[in-house]
Amino acid sequence: MNRATRDVVDGALLVEFPGSTDEKANAAAAAIARSLSRAPFPGLYDAVPGARTLLVLFDPEVVDRAALQQILDDEVLESAAAPAREVRIPVRYGGAQGPDLERLARGLGTSQREFARLHQSAVYRVAFIGFAPGFPYLTGLPEPLQSPRLSSPRPRVPSGSVGIGGEYTGVYPSSTPGGWNLIGNAPIRLFDSNAGPPSLLLPGDRVVFEEIGEEDFAKLRAGVDGQRTLVPPPAGSPVLRILSAGLCTSVQGPALYGLAASGVPGGGAMDPAALRRGNRALKNRPDAAALEITLQGPQLEFLISARICVSGSEADAALNGRPISIEQVVDAGPGDRLAIGSLRGGARAYLCISGGFANPAAVGEPLHRLGRGDPLYLTELGDAAPWGLEPMDEAGIRPPAAATRTLRVVLGPQVDRFSDAGRAAFFSNEFRISPQSDRRGVRLEGQPLELCGPADIAPEGTAAGAIQVPSNGLPIILGPDRPVTGGYAKIATVIGADLPLLAQARPGTPIRFRLVSIAEALAARRFKTG
Repeated sequence: MNRATRDVVDGALLVEFPGSTDEKANAAAAAIARSLSRAPFPGLYDAVPGARTLLVLFDPEVVDRAALQQILDDEVLESAAAPAREVRIPVRYGGAQGPDLERLARGLGTSQREFARLHQSAVYRVAFIGFAPGFPYLTGLPEPLQSPRLSSPRPRVPSGSVGIGGEYTGVYPSSTPGGWNLIGNAPIRLFDSNAGPPSLLLPGDRVVFEEIGEEDFAKLRAGVDGQRTLVPPPAGSPVLRILSAGLCTSVQGPALYGLAASGVPGGGAMDPAALRRGNRALKNRPDAAALEITLQGPQLEFLISARICVSGSEADAALNGRPISIEQVVDAGPGDRLAIGSLRGGARAYLCISGGFANPAAVGEPLHRLGRGDPLYLTELGDAAPWGLEPMDEAGIRPPAAATRTLRVVLGPQVDRFSDAGRAAFFSNEFRISPQSDRRGVRLEGQPLELCGPADIAPEGTAAGAIQVPSNGLPIILGPDRPVTGGYAKIATVIGADLPLLAQARPGTPIRFRLVSIAEALAARRFKTG
């Protein structure tokens, strides 16, 4: 099978299968991803199957690009993949569980029972996991049952809902907003953060739906709803308590790679450079978890003695009323209170602590915002042992004082979906950060970009910094909590060296883009970390 690879950005390669059918391309992508996950090598982060592509995420400072190309060109990767499993999923069709079934059946000119019979008569295949952790996109839906997504998504879709969206059918693993047509409910747990892997279904698996009665459904649904994801309690005593949480405060550390095939994004600190600076001041490991503070900080009470440091954006921070400066190492004792007010100049600051914080979030959990009264613990002893690193001057990666921030980008991979005027406007116009931005994506306001084709693409893996453009023409720069797959055209991707600039851009900040080559992106990365 023919393969073609293209550089998305420093640290991301897209593998395509030109000339292959959608089914064969997706099967190859899933097989290669499985092979890579069974025999990972140093520097490989993730392999993310899409509808007909494979995105490979890696550390370009560890992995040689030419060597990686040779590995991806090896036909053995496809043939060596483990045989797919068959998973049978119970479903209760129609009624309150499937509010759209009657409308879809009526549109097809058939009964709800016949529609359900057709749906369960097919053998489906998991093309990829995306949208949310554990959410399977299943191919094999009979053509008469295919139906466009809802024009206006529901604000809440119940966990286990079986839906149809275009040519795909799937099951919602958790209660989320959603725009698919709901035809039933599957009382089964599709995602368990304590399992390995956490997703019940994986790309390449076969799926068969089996209709069940109301009594069986009620019993199975009660059992699933009674299960709770348990996060093992941290060892030892809490180090501090949240008195007020601020606008958005969470524990963030290194990205968690290796679970993209289960639909889990890497996550991690929005500004890893700022996190490293604070940890170096404390002689922690560089990626030890800290409190990530957005725009307005929390008030905290220390329960035991601790050594701390605030890094990132300038902030109005004070310990017991005494101001502390950025990257100043401070000792706090039991009963001391730390107040971090408004951030100045940037959007995010990090409260680092000797040893690092234990992360209270479960794997695959949406952003775990800390709230009033929450205790925080240190990570287990030994996991964040001091590295003895001397603080390094990384002033070069701090956000510039200039009002407009210019982000360097690598073009593509769907630049052909944009008109000449749209591409020119992307580089000549000034955009502004929208207040609607978050860790999933930084939304931009400004003149919409003109497309010359549909904004929708066959869903494929996403890299941090990817700039996708929906049909309204307004770019969204994807962040660490992004969906692992996306279905909008991407005009470019922000290079790794400039992601800290984006992380520190406040709402209203002017943004411009400048085109660079992949070689320039790699050189910029080496300069920042050298």
